[in-house]
Amino acid sequence: MQCSRCGSELSRPGEYCLVCHTANADGVVLDIARERVELTAIRGEEALGTTTVTTRPEEGEREVVELRNFAGRVADELQRRRPEAVYAAGDRAVLDEIRSQVHFPFYRVRDEDPVGSALASRGEPDLEVVDLPTKEKIGGSHSTLIGGRDGLRVIETVAGHPNVKKVIPGPIDAGGSGSRSGLRAKATRAGADGNLRLLVRDGSSVQENRVVTTAPDREAGERIREDVNEVLGEAGLRE
Repeated sequence: MQCSRCGSELSRPGEYCLVCHTANADGVVLDIARERVELTAIRGEEALGTTTVTTRPEEGEREVVELRNFAGRVADELQRRRPEAVYAAGDRAVLDEIRSQVHFPFYRVRDEDPVGSALASRGEPDLEVVDLPTKEKIGGSHSTLIGGRDGLRVIETVAGHPNVKKVIPGPIDAGGSGSRSGLRAKATRAGADGNLRLLVRDGSSVQENRVVTTAPDREAGERIREDVNEVLGEAGLRE
């Protein structure tokens, strides 16, 4: 591929040109699996080409170093393109490690067709990303969480979403039905302001928590709700 401005040969699709200092891609789509990541550079509504980074997953203590190095190689590929935004789908552990090593805005897209989903979303307004530690996103007057450690894991999982500003725990109602055992959670339909309700159930008890998002309206809030419920499902916490 050649630079769109000066014609210099580029070694990667969509690579930033160091000759004339021109960005040749305005976005990168990451299709992430535990053992490989496909990076597709995009410009406007066009896919420019794909680069694949692979690893051999390790186990035990070696996994930490292997995962960090794998994500680092992906981060290097992103730096070579200097995109305005990164659109990601797939394995969240790998994604979280990649995000920790670069400072580009990240947006979640559907796993079924990441490139198609990213290109289709280009006309939609980008949602603000809240890059704060998870614990700083949890607050409110009710400090007691339903379900002990599992309940805290639910709240931290939702608070860790990049488009969530705040999770505000509510009071616990112990008068519900006890037909379902174990702790389960789900985000309910977004309100007109784009915010969500997070219902956490543990036996006959239920806690309703408010989730403040960066969505400006219900439609954008629904996109966040779907993603939050997907995250809860992957963590084994979805109702």
